[in-house]
Amino acid sequence: MKKKLLALVLSLAMVVAMLAGCGKKDTTSNSTSGSTGSTPSGETQYEYDITVWVPEALVKLTETQIADFNSTNTDGIKVNATVAPVSEADATTQMLTDVEAGADIFCFVQDQFARLVQGGAVGRLGDKAAEFVKTNNDENSVAAVTSGDAIYAYPMTSDNGYFCFYDKRVVSDEDIKTVDGIIAACKKAGKTFCFDLENGFYDAGFYFGVGCDSSWVTDDDGNFISVNDTFNSDKGLIAAKGMYQIISSGVWNGSSEAEQFEAGIPAAVVVTGPWKTEVAQKILGENLGSAKLPTYTVDGKEYQIGSFCGGKMMGVKPQSDATKTACLNKLAQYLTGEKCQTERFTEAGFGPSNKVAQQADAVKADPGLKALAEQAPFAKVQCSVHGKWWDIAKAIATSIKASSGTDAELKEINQTYYDAINAVFNVTSDEANAFSVIGGMNGDGWSTDIPMTAIAEAGDATYYSELIKFAAGDEFKIRQGGGWDVNFGKDGVPGGDNIVAEEDGYFFVKFSPAADLSTATIELVKTSYYGWALIGQVNGTNWDTDFEMEIQEDGTTYKLENVEFAAGAEFKVRTAHDWTDNYGADGVKDGPNIVVENAGTYTVTFDSATGAVTIE
Repeated sequence: MKKKLLALVLSLAMVVAMLAGCGKKDTTSNSTSGSTGSTPSGETQYEYDITVWVPEALVKLTETQIADFNSTNTDGIKVNATVAPVSEADATTQMLTDVEAGADIFCFVQDQFARLVQGGAVGRLGDKAAEFVKTNNDENSVAAVTSGDAIYAYPMTSDNGYFCFYDKRVVSDEDIKTVDGIIAACKKAGKTFCFDLENGFYDAGFYFGVGCDSSWVTDDDGNFISVNDTFNSDKGLIAAKGMYQIISSGVWNGSSEAEQFEAGIPAAVVVTGPWKTEVAQKILGENLGSAKLPTYTVDGKEYQIGSFCGGKMMGVKPQSDATKTACLNKLAQYLTGEKCQTERFTEAGFGPSNKVAQQADAVKADPGLKALAEQAPFAKVQCSVHGKWWDIAKAIATSIKASSGTDAELKEINQTYYDAINAVFNVTSDEANAFSVIGGMNGDGWSTDIPMTAIAEAGDATYYSELIKFAAGDEFKIRQGGGWDVNFGKDGVPGGDNIVAEEDGYFFVKFSPAADLSTATIELVKTSYYGWALIGQVNGTNWDTDFEMEIQEDGTTYKLENVEFAAGAEFKVRTAHDWTDNYGADGVKDGPNIVVENAGTYTVTFDSATGAVTIE
């Protein structure tokens, strides 16, 4: 890959020189910068059919922006773009599944940056393109697209972070500055302080605020090989104490939803991000306040709560045609320039990374972006982290919630966290490749992986979960290796939306992924390869076919209807298509075969709690 990228950079340099020699601007520079010449009006010298992926809400706007680029650029470039709706969350998985078939230009979130670089889905920018990025965007956004000393993508937004929205009728501008002030105001008004601490995205901020670090290291293939993490330290103990103050306050609510401002017990403060600005404004109107995160005091010393920060980026896929690469980079610079970022803010509320766009009156007046800017000096750029880290980190606050807040307990919690993140490097290949179901079933709160097992048959891989009780509306996903790097959601889409159960009941989750993990089929089913089944002289077969039984509403009874038996036919009930667990006559485990006296069509019922078999 390094040799390919070097060849691409050299080829691109030759194209740039060629274009400059023809009296055109350097194609790796900003399309609004000075040029050495221009093509005659309307003259097209470089025309390409391309694919662009953007979030669904931006498709129409992006089509308009590309048309503007075609009509205004002076480099003779025309792109015939197919703009498709692919979310920033899904784009990385789809690109890495098949880079060649992926979009020419695509949007992605900053924590996927390292995977895209290592997977060859984005290429190193040339010097002038890199200078465009550094000159026009804020420091944190530039850091988010930098690997080593190279820049690989274009910042598009700088709005992935969190801060405080508050009800100014309850919390004063002075109260919001400190945790103590917020807690006191909430207690006085009988309202809550919402802070989603059982979420690594939020609780890590306490550790960053006291000077701790958590940075994951990858090899040249993008595999995580180590982690530099100092949460388990004296400073980390201070962070845990800060969290305990909020969790044990009596007013804490573990939500990040602005809708809590109109809950049964309303919130006075909600820690959230710009994506909830519209909701907060609608509920509180002129009473809405916003501010950076508060400070807290431990042992007489004040500490600022830190945070993650980042945004969305635009990537350009490496091309074999170096001239096309140059033209795509020109388009990407236009789409991430001041004008287009301002239009995205106006159209969809995306917070600009462009420094000039950030100074626009409308942007500066936005309460969410204003507070995010105040928080920025205390924020750490969210780089790639191991997919298992999120679950490990959220367990910190869960454990603190169950503790008495003593130093010994909090130290033990940080030690447990430290042991867990280092253990991710000691998993077996079987553990790393295993699939599981995770979700909100049974009030679990996405904290437990339910294992899946592949069927012991030749052919495409198919997996079943154990029996799961769902309520209508429960959400879940399937993931690999107990982390989020590989996961499947609605319609079997990699990284897709949560799957939602449509009805109450007991179900098995059946999962059939494509060999390249580019898609999958996911079903909630009543029978399972590993569930209970009839085998014997059943439906004209002779002990060579398992007829799987359907689980019933009680979660223990299995039933199979329309079963045909000849007079004197024999059968048994077994699980997992083998004889490890089987039941025969009189519900005896490993008992004699069950004999059907009279020929006919029957319903067979099996009670898995007692082993009893009923034929009727």
